[in-house]
Amino acid sequence: MKQILVYSVLAAALLAAVPTAHAQLMPQAQGASGASGIACPGALDCIVAVVEEETILKSELDAAIAAVTKQYAQNPGQLPPANILARQVLDRLILMKLQTQRAADQNIHVTDQDVDQAVANVAQQNKMSADQLQQAVTLDGMSWQGFRQQISDQLITQKLHESVVRDQVTVTDAEVNNLLASPTYKAGEVHLAHIQVSTPAEGGANDIAAAQAKAEKAIADIKSGKDFNAVAIQYSDAPDALDGGDLGWRRLDEVPPAFADAVGSLKPGESTAALRGPTGFHILKLVDTRQPGRQVVTEYHARQILIKPSEIVTPEQAEKKAQDIYTQVTEKKGDFAKLAKDDSKDTTTANAGGDMGWFQKDAWGQAIATQLDGLKENEVSKPFQTDAGWIVMQLLGTRQSDVTEESQRNQARQAIGNRKADEAYESYLRELRSSSFVDIRVPELKDPDDKQASATTPASN
Repeated sequence: MKQILVYSVLAAALLAAVPTAHAQLMPQAQGASGASGIACPGALDCIVAVVEEETILKSELDAAIAAVTKQYAQNPGQLPPANILARQVLDRLILMKLQTQRAADQNIHVTDQDVDQAVANVAQQNKMSADQLQQAVTLDGMSWQGFRQQISDQLITQKLHESVVRDQVTVTDAEVNNLLASPTYKAGEVHLAHIQVSTPAEGGANDIAAAQAKAEKAIADIKSGKDFNAVAIQYSDAPDALDGGDLGWRRLDEVPPAFADAVGSLKPGESTAALRGPTGFHILKLVDTRQPGRQVVTEYHARQILIKPSEIVTPEQAEKKAQDIYTQVTEKKGDFAKLAKDDSKDTTTANAGGDMGWFQKDAWGQAIATQLDGLKENEVSKPFQTDAGWIVMQLLGTRQSDVTEESQRNQARQAIGNRKADEAYESYLRELRSSSFVDIRVPELKDPDDKQASATTPASN
């Protein structure tokens, strides 16, 4: 049976916009000490961490570690020593708990229908039916209920992310203009990987020095020939550390200017020195680059007449009215523009004789896009039904338009928004972690390099 790793599928299936949300199938760990190597005196299971009022059990940690180990079964050398891996995975579990707890406090939730749709997307991405996916999940050692809960947590975290950045991130036309006019603006895309060595929010000189030393150790390993992904797994404090620090493809204008300058001097395969940022030290690797081409699209010019059912017009009467209009137009007994002004219920086009202007194919929805495929220039469509009502449409013409500049502005706007969103949510997570009660009960799972944890995490009882 092909292994199904939700961890690698959710980005495509659910959107993954959430930098800290990662879910995996978590097979049951084997052996008394389990994948974590931790033994519970006198019991098979025990609490390894308390996160506010919730607990993380050794069995949960074992299952999560086993899933990561299974993911890297073909490249086990990329994994760090067992104790470091256990700390990385525990930190991920803690961060997920904190996010879902905060979401609950804010009454953020998802419905069973939301989870059903996400599960269907996962099945589609794996080219399986829902039944086949459920069978694969079960064979992989996880309960179906547990699988759905992981997806639910992913969706909730995504909604929390959206809630956090919604009111904090705005992009003005002036910001877009400034970015495009800036001498530092760079077109094109880069595929990046990174290592982040964090510094505490209130850290002092010693904390910064310790973080820098850790970053230099990572750089030394990279220079010695060790795989960057393996180094990221071992050293990075970022939520994507267990992904090997892979950031995927990003437009250069999405990368903070200071980092973009450093990346711009690299060749594919090369990495930067340790770059100081507001959250710590960053090491970036340029995996690959690609340049954008000009964007030319087909635009359509059309006009429409919309007939809506209402309290006094039944759906049958609306359909008949649309058919009568179609007959008048095609038999030259009525003028399309006049009929649109007199009868169309579309408030955006009626006064213009139904003129929809020039638009890209999907701009008015799938129903209209489908009709456009079958119309010749100046041809009038038969009445067709949409969510808004019955429509009679005439295609007036088509043209090829260069939308490179418009697309560039849209991309610049999105890049600024994404950058602001990343910064806002990263700041939110740092504050969430530092202000929350987290008690790691197993001494060997406490990271000696994590000064923030030692300062904000209560000692074990």
